[in-house]
Amino acid sequence: MSTSADTPLQGRLRHRHLLGLATYSAEEIQLILQTARQFREVLERPIRRVPTLRGVTVVNLFFEPSTRTRISFELAEKRLSADVVNFSAAGSSVVKGETLKDTARNLEAMKIDMVVIRHRSPGAAHFLTRCIDAVVINAGDGAHEHPTQALLDLLTISDHFPSFEGLNVSIIGDIAHSRVARSNIYGLKALGANVTLCGPRTLMPVGIEELGVRVTYRLEEALEGCDVAMALRLQLERQTAGLFPSLREYHERYGIKLEHLERYPDLLVMHPGPVNRGVELASEVVDHERAIILNQVTNGVAVRMAVLYLLAGMPEAVAA
Repeated sequence: MSTSADTPLQGRLRHRHLLGLATYSAEEIQLILQTARQFREVLERPIRRVPTLRGVTVVNLFFEPSTRTRISFELAEKRLSADVVNFSAAGSSVVKGETLKDTARNLEAMKIDMVVIRHRSPGAAHFLTRCIDAVVINAGDGAHEHPTQALLDLLTISDHFPSFEGLNVSIIGDIAHSRVARSNIYGLKALGANVTLCGPRTLMPVGIEELGVRVTYRLEEALEGCDVAMALRLQLERQTAGLFPSLREYHERYGIKLEHLERYPDLLVMHPGPVNRGVELASEVVDHERAIILNQVTNGVAVRMAVLYLLAGMPEAVAA
């Protein structure tokens, strides 16, 4: 049966919330990606709005600074005709000492339906599900997970390859402090891709191999035979001092440069942003046609529309 962009694919997520991809099946991830492709058609129209979530109230609860993720969620919500409330910790009662639990319960008393939360503490989104009845979507919790970023990365990769099965993806950089890396590992492995992690030993979590990934500390090994290289931003705000000698030395050893694109002519380059030019990627690489970073940004709105649609429209779930 064919479906139009006005009627996203019929399906059901097993989960009531999107807290991470660790427990999401390949079928659920594929459902989100398929639904996102249909919403992407909506975004290409002159009038980029559908009434799908009319009457649904969504609160964007951001306790950390964000540009792309916050704006992307807000656009997705408005494209679906939801009622949107934006919350910023800096201008709220949080600065007066109010706890996350009390903030959430006060918001729920205003009869909200969904909460998108970004928080510095790992597990904040999980905690929120125990405090309120609204659907919770994790927009990044500390160094734990960032599921919608991984989903938009997966959608971007799927635009260039017919299947994830056997695909070689290397994630390069600050693995220890990256919520993006963890969500991508779960999503890529669920869909059948091979994942290699590369970075300085001081930025590589102990025991990360247990997730079924290959680990190397040499960039050339990570890029050899690689289909997609995903460079990660150095999370300087989360690091203690002395994890690597200097940004210049980091770029020399782990930065992707124009010479790498010349040496590996089929390699695609991604980055979750914001990019530190001359650190994770040479400036020429950021602007290269095989850097699909802006494609990731475009896909972010469609993916978040799909997540909001699937979670808001489903019946009572069997798991969180």
